[in-house]
Amino acid sequence: MEAFDYIEMKIPAKPEFVGVIRLTLSGIASRMGFTYDAIEDLKIATSEAITNAVQHAYHEDEDGEVVVGFALYANHLEVMVSDNGKSFNFSETKKALGPYSESSLEFLREGGLGLYLIETLMDEVKVHQNEGVTLFMTKYLKGEQVERDAETIST
Repeated sequence: MEAFDYIEMKIPAKPEFVGVIRLTLSGIASRMGFTYDAIEDLKIATSEAITNAVQHAYHEDEDGEVVVGFALYANHLEVMVSDNGKSFNFSETKKALGPYSESSLEFLREGGLGLYLIETLMDEVKVHQNEGVTLFMTKYLKGEQVERDAETIST
């Protein structure tokens, strides 16, 4: 397995804390060299995943938590959002993940626009359901660079 740095944050499952994760993600992605557009995509996708957890994972009288993990690789960023509130062993959790199927996903509760948006904005999306839902999203640094290079060559 290639080397990576790992950052994990745990927030109360409340909408007002989504912005804290967005700011952190923006700083991480900027430091890694992502473009402005890629950072915006990352922020929207991650916000959707956290918002879904906040709205659907816990009952109103339940004080839930959302754990967000960031794995920083040389050429991509992996963001994991888990709504069971437990910290995870990143490598083990990653191995347990599989591609999602619409039929198995409770995650699609409200028409699935959130997941559709996440899929559109990210390069890879995987879901794991155990006690809660863990969403795993990957964005590659070079993806946009390759597209831009191709446009330059063709013009």
